[in-house]
Amino acid sequence: MLYYLFRFLEQFGIPGSHVWGYISFRALLALILALIISAWFGERFIKFMKRKNISETQRDETIDPFGTAKKGVPTMGGIIIIVSILVPALLFGRMRNIYLILMLITTVWLGFLGFMDDYIKIFRKNKEGLKGKYKIVGQVSIGLIVGLVLWASPDALVRENVEIMHKGQQTQVIHKSEPVKSLKTTIPFVKNHNLDYGKAFGFLGKYKTAAGWVLFVLMTIIVVTAVSNGANLNDGMDGMAAGNSAIIGVALGILAYVSSHLEYAAYLNIMFIPGSQELVVFLCAFIGAMIGFLWYNAYPAQIFMGDTGSLTIGGIIGVCAVIIHKELLVPILCGIFLVESLSVMIQTFFFKYYKRKGQRVRIFRATPIHDNFRKLDSQLDPTSRYVFKNWPQRQFNESKITIRFWIVTIILAALTIITLKIR
Repeated sequence: MLYYLFRFLEQFGIPGSHVWGYISFRALLALILALIISAWFGERFIKFMKRKNISETQRDETIDPFGTAKKGVPTMGGIIIIVSILVPALLFGRMRNIYLILMLITTVWLGFLGFMDDYIKIFRKNKEGLKGKYKIVGQVSIGLIVGLVLWASPDALVRENVEIMHKGQQTQVIHKSEPVKSLKTTIPFVKNHNLDYGKAFGFLGKYKTAAGWVLFVLMTIIVVTAVSNGANLNDGMDGMAAGNSAIIGVALGILAYVSSHLEYAAYLNIMFIPGSQELVVFLCAFIGAMIGFLWYNAYPAQIFMGDTGSLTIGGIIGVCAVIIHKELLVPILCGIFLVESLSVMIQTFFFKYYKRKGQRVRIFRATPIHDNFRKLDSQLDPTSRYVFKNWPQRQFNESKITIRFWIVTIILAALTIITLKIR
C-alpha cells in the first residue's frame, strides 16, 4: 500500500519517495517491521494467553530429559507469526502482483486451517485436534488453487533460458525476448537446468501441453502438502521449526531475487521470472517474523507456534518454491522436513506390519526423528522391541539438538544454491 502512495508522491518531486521503487529498500523495511511486530505483539499475546490460561492441557508435564517444564506454556503462537508477515507484506508489497497475492492467500488459508486444529485441541479438549482428512483437504485445496492460478493467470509468465554454443566451445546463456507460459522447472545436476513437464506426455501429441499442466498442478499439490506436513512434524522442540524455516526463507529469498534479475538469472542459467522480486519483500517479512518469534520460542519456550504456525510456514515455503519454479530443489532445501516425515512413515509402516504378525516392533525410540535424540530409555515401551534402541547411545539437551538441526539446514540451504552451478 505504501508503495503506491510514495510512487504517486514521486510525481510531485517529494524527496526520498523514489527509494520505494527499490526492492532492497522495501525488503529490508519488511524484515525490520516484522521483527518489531513479532517482538511487540508477541509479548502482549503471551501475556493475554497466560491471563486466559490458554494452553494445551494434554501436553506432558516434562518432555525434555533434562527436566524443562512444558505444561502450561501458551500455544497458538502462529498468530504472532501470521500478523508479523501480513502487516509488512501489505504495507510494502505491490498488491497487484499475482505472486504476492498467492502468498497472502496461502498464509491466511493455512493459518486458518492450523487455527482450527489448535482451537479444537485447546477449547474442545480434543487431543487429536482437527481430523487428518480435513487437514489434507485444506492443504490439497490451497495447492490446487495455486497450481490453477499459475496455469491460468496471464501475469504468471517466465522468460526461458537458452544456451548458445559459440566457436571455441564457449557457451552463452540468454533469455527469450517474450515472456511465456512455461512448463519448465529448474532441476539440479543437468546441463541446461530445465525439466519440461510437457515432454513426459509427448505420446499424447497436441494434448501433451494440457497433460503437462495437469502434472504441474499435481506437483504443486504434492509439494505444498508435503512441506506443510513436514514443517508441522518438525515443530516439536523449542525454536526448531522457526529456526529451520528462517534459514530456508533466506535461501528462497536469494533464489527469488536472482530469478527476478536478468543478469543473475543468465549467470546461474535459470529462468527469468518477471515480478518475482515481490516475493523477496514477502520472504523478508517471513524471515523477520521467524527470527522475532524465536525471541520467545527459543529454549526454554515461552510460547509454542502450534499448528497455526507450523502448517502456515510449511505452506509458504512450498508455494514460494513452486512460484519460482524451484520445487524440485525442495527435497534438498527442506531435507530436515523430509527426514522428519520419512521417520514417521517408516515407524508407522513397520509397527503396523509387525502388529499384524502379533509382534510389537519399532524402528526408532521415538518419531519424528528429533525426538529419538532425547527419548529416555526409561520412557520406552517395555512391550516393544526397538531396532535402533542404542542409537544414539546417550540423550541430548533439547537446545543442542535444535542448534544441530539448524546447522544441517544451513548446509542444505547452501547446497541448494550450489547445485545451480554444478552441471
